[in-house]
Amino acid sequence: MRHLLTTILLTLGASFLLSACSNENTDQKNTQKDQSKKSVEVPKNPLKEAYFGNLHIHTSWSFDGFTNGSVTEPDDAYRWAKGEAIPGGGDGTPLKIKVPLDWYAVSEHAEYMGVFKKMEDPNSPFSKLPIAKRITSDDQAEATQAFAEVLDEMNKGIPQDELNDTELAQSLWQEIIKIGDKHNEPGKFTTFSAFEWTSAPNNRNLHRVVLFANNENIPQLPYSVFDSPKPEDLWKYMENARKNGATLLAVPHNGNASDGMMFEMVDSDDQPITKAYSESRMRNEPLYEITQIKGTSEAHPDLSPNDEFAGFEIWDYTLSAITERPKNRKGSYLREAYKDGLKLEKKGAGNPFKYGVIGDSDTHNSASSIEEDNYTGKFGMENDPKHRLNGIPGSPDPLNQQIREFSSGGLAGIWAESNTREALFEAMMRKETFATSGTRLKVRFFGSFEYSKELMEDNNWVKMAYEKGVPMGGDLSAAASNKSPIFAVHAIKEANGANLDRIQIIKGWVDQSGKTQEKIYNIALSDGRTVDASGNAPAVGNTVDASKATYTNDIGDTELKALWTDPEFDANLHAFYYVRVLEIPTPRWSTYDAKKLGIEPRKDLPTSIQERGWSSPIWYTPTSK
Repeated sequence: MRHLLTTILLTLGASFLLSACSNENTDQKNTQKDQSKKSVEVPKNPLKEAYFGNLHIHTSWSFDGFTNGSVTEPDDAYRWAKGEAIPGGGDGTPLKIKVPLDWYAVSEHAEYMGVFKKMEDPNSPFSKLPIAKRITSDDQAEATQAFAEVLDEMNKGIPQDELNDTELAQSLWQEIIKIGDKHNEPGKFTTFSAFEWTSAPNNRNLHRVVLFANNENIPQLPYSVFDSPKPEDLWKYMENARKNGATLLAVPHNGNASDGMMFEMVDSDDQPITKAYSESRMRNEPLYEITQIKGTSEAHPDLSPNDEFAGFEIWDYTLSAITERPKNRKGSYLREAYKDGLKLEKKGAGNPFKYGVIGDSDTHNSASSIEEDNYTGKFGMENDPKHRLNGIPGSPDPLNQQIREFSSGGLAGIWAESNTREALFEAMMRKETFATSGTRLKVRFFGSFEYSKELMEDNNWVKMAYEKGVPMGGDLSAAASNKSPIFAVHAIKEANGANLDRIQIIKGWVDQSGKTQEKIYNIALSDGRTVDASGNAPAVGNTVDASKATYTNDIGDTELKALWTDPEFDANLHAFYYVRVLEIPTPRWSTYDAKKLGIEPRKDLPTSIQERGWSSPIWYTPTSK
């Protein structure tokens, strides 16, 4: 048994795994051919399809995955995403997704990759280390203390020499690449090679997943926090990889656990952000993970008090191994960063926060648990509704509460011409992506100064929208005289999922005095509802029966669409616009768990939630004068 208290420490989000890794390319310069380039003609749709998947996935090959009871490996992760059942750990229930995904990427932590997994193998030299005997001890206090010592050193960026094995890391990294290639089926199911760089200074999250477009010229080793805890140095590693022929991007995640560090207005050396810094950041990390198991970081009620939906699935903790609340909201939430980015751009420093969005998981048991009624937790030990809801025996309740406040996993939606590595990666780079809280609702978002009022009445409206405007992730500039931007939005519910409540457009801008502003517009409502004079909309209602963990689609619409013109547009002001789509209320995973256990839903958790989707923004930049 792998120590329950250790499980708690990591379950808190303290997934800080670290290992010294080289920046060199393979001796062979990865001359092996990318196995994704099979002689298969994959049809392309120039109007694009939405493909759903996750790129933030861990298994027992990650340090915290192993320590917290994961019994799966990378091969299991891909089999799960394709619809197969895999071992679950915990209470022994197999893990199986109801509807397979389109693409998936295992992104093990670069730090100590595979080392702790080897400790359970009696034939491995790692099992002979004193630390291994303590980590795998049946004495929970001993095991917990051993982990705490390793964690403390890791958070300081100090590697344990006995655990640093670049040969093992290199071997496992190459094995991960091969496993992904084995499962890659162009046009059917796409895999990517990826790893996670796990920087957490003072337990503040700066993690990034680094993802490769293909397997040509991939560096010999992933980049570790032991190489550097600074994002700027990770970007240098990525630039060097490009010079050597690799194609890659990074995705930072869950800034809500960064205590204001993710979107600071200074660099890692506390120097003002420059245009060069902004360009480097955006060149290397075009996307941001807006939601995952450790909560949603779109907005916070303290920062957006006029947004009635800003409090969605807020996980208000740092990555500390003890219960610690962040002190800083600003710098932790994306909408505020979007506004700060406009301010920096107006000053000539570029926009370092011009992110497209994805939703993701951060599971450590291979299965991303995106389905609310099929939730299996973050770690192997949580594959048991009693542990998820009532707590792990012997653990302090404040720590168990953090587990209960975990969200189900989010999803990344990508609008691409085909389900291939090339097409999906290109779409990620151009930010034609959207995020959901786990549901597979689809959202399209276009902007232009030239759309006609009849655009969406045409059967070929998507084609016309591309031809005369830009999709999500794009830029509008040089506004014509006396014209306001026109936005086309279309949302479709998930098949066999919940109906839609509304479509909103969130606008942010910098006013004439240099202050940032935001406003939320309800542009499409279900059930014939209309907004009042202030633009507010009545609630859609709630059909959730918490005692039965059920809901009905007697309210809401199956699809919503709208053509909307900004009524307060000023061509002289920097602005951004993004879409938020809300579903009708449905039971939260904790409500489904309560039903499984035959108990009343907990009063300290919401019984229902409104799942949602977010588009990447469209930005407007005024013509320089």
